[in-house]
Amino acid sequence: MRLLDLLLTPDPVRRVRLLQSLLAMSTMCAGIGAMHYFVWIGAASRSGVAIWTAVAFAGMAAIYGAMRSGWSERLADPTLSVVQMDFAIACSAAAYALLGPGRGGVFPVVMVVLMYGMFRSTMRQMAGVCVFGVVVLGMTMAVMAGLDPVRYPPAIELGHFLMVATMMPAASILAARLARLRERSSLQRAELSAALERIRQLATRDELTGLINRRHMVELMEQEHQRCIRSGHTFCVALLEVDDFGTHAEALGADGDIRLLRGVAQEAAHRVRVADVLAYWDAARFLLLMSDTRAALARAGLDRLREAVAGVPVLREAEALRITLSAGMAEHHAGETVEQTVARAEQALQDALRQGESRVVVA
Repeated sequence: MRLLDLLLTPDPVRRVRLLQSLLAMSTMCAGIGAMHYFVWIGAASRSGVAIWTAVAFAGMAAIYGAMRSGWSERLADPTLSVVQMDFAIACSAAAYALLGPGRGGVFPVVMVVLMYGMFRSTMRQMAGVCVFGVVVLGMTMAVMAGLDPVRYPPAIELGHFLMVATMMPAASILAARLARLRERSSLQRAELSAALERIRQLATRDELTGLINRRHMVELMEQEHQRCIRSGHTFCVALLEVDDFGTHAEALGADGDIRLLRGVAQEAAHRVRVADVLAYWDAARFLLLMSDTRAALARAGLDRLREAVAGVPVLREAEALRITLSAGMAEHHAGETVEQTVARAEQALQDALRQGESRVVVA
């Protein structure tokens, strides 16, 4: 594992890039082996292939070093795909000049290079690589036909050039189609992720207030209950109701009930602890789950929340309404169910409402 980290780095994104690059380099290494086979059978110059091999290894080492060190991440293309393809094509052109009668073996290598690029590069990048390939290979064929017409007959080289000039634009067209498919697939994945997130929101959030909905809050309270059984800690729940909700909503006019609920929900949500959870319960009521909290501390936090909400002006034309909350709170007791704790908080809320506005009763 340490050896892999040393070779590929622990960074997962960089590691994937390096693995893909090393896969492409393995093809280059196979080409180096083939070049030395042609030396062995006497079809290529030993010194020329030795220099070519040194350049090929140096180029691969430079590319690997740029990616392994993270230097390539400064560039627009951190995978160096175009650089790798252009380098491989340049090496292929040099191999074409060295191999003489074995030069036909270069064409499959060029095709593998183009296939590698099709799945990693954009249409514009592939078009640039193809133009580079046609120019470099075409110039190599022309130079070799002029310098050594016996081994590189001009008529044969013209045929080879026509093949390259046809093959590479075709590869560019295929790359464009693959790029469109990748783009469409990426868009579909993004749409699917958005749809799943929307479903998750609908399953756990109340659309009216944006708070946790009742069903999800029941699940969270049950999870808190199980956690407390294991840890021996406790929690508190509080039911809060907007005092005189109907009168205030009517005074606010059209959609007054929605405006009032949203206003209270937004302000209350900003005032609860990070560890606590506020949910829309029903009608004009909210439920606050206070984890790992005793009644005395929970009561103080509940009072601060009520005071904050009471200080928020809800405008009726030019006049501000004073909104207050009444609350009933219960600390969970060992051995009782979540439903029993909530029922005690419900009874405490009813007692608070009977006493008047802005009251808190602890069960």
